[in-house]
Amino acid sequence: MSEKKLAGIWMDSENATVVKNHDIECAYKFFLCDPVKRDVQHGNSSEKNANNVEQTNTAKFFKDLEHLLTNTEELYLTGTGTIQEQFKNHLAETPQFKNLKVTLDTDQKMSDEQFLEKVKTHFKE
Repeated sequence: MSEKKLAGIWMDSENATVVKNHDIECAYKFFLCDPVKRDVQHGNSSEKNANNVEQTNTAKFFKDLEHLLTNTEELYLTGTGTIQEQFKNHLAETPQFKNLKVTLDTDQKMSDEQFLEKVKTHFKE
């Protein structure tokens, strides 16, 4: 069992599944966190407003994920599309996470249990 504080995130542009092996205090076994959802708004009157809302919602989504990653030493980050790359870049620009080791991957949607097993396999737990 690893003493390292590890986490995995599967994400797309609207949802994230987070698996980690630690709470604030110590590392023990992997568990699923509550899902993180991104706010999506429809029907803005202008493209500029829609873009601002989009950026605000993405920033909030990333902040919600950051909160779950406090004290994480290594992150396995996967999902569909490019949102996980955006999040990796966001973490690299955030002082608290600039030294976080991030492994980037691409995966189709899977069940929470499948993702839990994938994270365990990735970290060889």
